[in-house]
Amino acid sequence: MATLTAVGYDDLPQLLTRLTGDEKHDWSSLSTLDVLWVLHDRVLGPDDRFLLSKGHGPAAFYAVLAAKGLIPVDALDGFGSFSSMLGYHPDRTLVPAAGIGSGSLGHGLPIAVGAALTGRRVYCLVGDAELDEGSNWEAVQYAGRIELGSLNAVVVDNRSSTYHWPGGVDARFTLEGWSAARCDGRDHDAIEQAFAAATGERPHVVVAEVERKR
Repeated sequence: MATLTAVGYDDLPQLLTRLTGDEKHDWSSLSTLDVLWVLHDRVLGPDDRFLLSKGHGPAAFYAVLAAKGLIPVDALDGFGSFSSMLGYHPDRTLVPAAGIGSGSLGHGLPIAVGAALTGRRVYCLVGDAELDEGSNWEAVQYAGRIELGSLNAVVVDNRSSTYHWPGGVDARFTLEGWSAARCDGRDHDAIEQAFAAATGERPHVVVAEVERKR
């Protein structure tokens, strides 16, 4: 299997055409594309850990990994097949860059808290609808109380959550002791700057706003 090198953001649409069979989650996947690209292109350091909590609809994630040479590009063609390394939910034993096996909502952020307790910088991507799960808020509250500065979360907000918080999702995090930044989830410079706003003194969340889920 071949890998790609020196592939840019503009090549992602071509890679995405090679992933078929999970059209139900197309929008869930595409809403994360720009955040995933900025994380892997500009933000994540060699010692950082990335956890994809929003594991349903991982096509955009796989396309980014292929573009970065982290998985074989030919593997995209077998997406979801019985023998493929690329399942409809990522399997960390087959795709180490996924960090965790995910897809069931509400698991990633609590795991990210545990990983960040080691002092290693951790980034966790969650969806706004995933915040309907109480396990996430237990994680948010605990991380804020102990000022877990090595933890960074990014919420891709396509307005699909059941709940709506006064002041927005970021206001709910700051209430629990997090620093927060809101940005256009399609603007790469704005996304990068939102992550850079983290001070390391307390957990940080980036709320990346994208188009409303169709």
